[in-house]
Amino acid sequence: MKKKQQNASLAATACQLRGGYSHPFGALKGFVPLGAGEEQVYRQLREAIPVLDAAVGKLVRLSGGFGVKCRSRESQAALEEFLRTVPCGRGQVGIDSFLAGYVDSLLVYGHAVGELVLDRGRLRAVCWGDVTQVQIMEGEDPLQVELWGPDSKGRMSPLPYQHLLLFTTLNPEAAHPYGVSLFRGMPFLADILMKIYATIGSNWERAGNVRYSVICKGAENMDPAAVQERGRQVAQEWSRAMEDAKTGTVRDFVAVGDVQIKVIGGEAPILDSQVPVRQILEQLVAKTALPPFLLGLNWSTTERMSTQQADILTSELWALRRTVEPALQKICRTYLALEGMDDRVQILWNDISLQDITEEAKAELYKAQAEKYRAEGR
Repeated sequence: MKKKQQNASLAATACQLRGGYSHPFGALKGFVPLGAGEEQVYRQLREAIPVLDAAVGKLVRLSGGFGVKCRSRESQAALEEFLRTVPCGRGQVGIDSFLAGYVDSLLVYGHAVGELVLDRGRLRAVCWGDVTQVQIMEGEDPLQVELWGPDSKGRMSPLPYQHLLLFTTLNPEAAHPYGVSLFRGMPFLADILMKIYATIGSNWERAGNVRYSVICKGAENMDPAAVQERGRQVAQEWSRAMEDAKTGTVRDFVAVGDVQIKVIGGEAPILDSQVPVRQILEQLVAKTALPPFLLGLNWSTTERMSTQQADILTSELWALRRTVEPALQKICRTYLALEGMDDRVQILWNDISLQDITEEAKAELYKAQAEKYRAEGR
């Protein structure tokens, strides 16, 4: 009877939606690379389009900081001091620096990795890592993942201290162990946008440094040798006139006969790029959930953040906070446990304020007045 109960409990904990399928190559089972090619595209997107880089930076800063609440005063004071002074690598100090780099990687690549650095049994530093150098292995337990990295010989192998690693995904899919980047769906539109910008640059380069077409008419009945000599003379005189124009000296172009001078491509109008560029930017900005004017796109002279926009952006920021909160809790609990203190801790995020302070004050006043009237029985 007892054995049957054990079998029933084991069957109940088995995962039915992930794992359980047979793989033709046992050594490769569960191994999923984190898509270095896709990550390189996202990095180039951020470098090529300043609006996307600004959007990531603003989302990181708007996500804000946090505080902690411990059960004892001793744990509270020690943890607050640790979070304020912990080294994070790259010359950064404080947990806010780690959080900024961690969230930045999470938004750009869809996943972020970090590491808890121990020294003599104590937590000394917290660092974020380069996700392009890490791969992931799904184990037999579908709730656990194993991070792989290059060893001393450059071969991929499991990192030795998995319990000291941090791994977070953004909006993960059921079929893959890594998340979805904020830039997914943007490469196609970004490619069109970059073509437009490159064409604008080429057109203005031609407009600023024009090319001329010099045509001499009336040479139909001339000897070929004379025509060639006349063309050489015209070309020589035109070159002299242009060279003198570069030095700022005015020199007339003198030629004999019917000479016609035109600017090459001068008749072709430059296409208006305002409408297509705005349409593409609207699609890119919509993916970031940020109002356009926060990114310097003043498409309307009276544009300001509405209450609905602020609520939507606030919900996006809270979703981002909930995603990284487990990693922050692991950092705090590890520090307290290694220090021999009560490791029960609560993350207290700072308030997100996107509304006008005057409007918030009016809302509080109206709420207080309503409570007063309700208490007086009116």
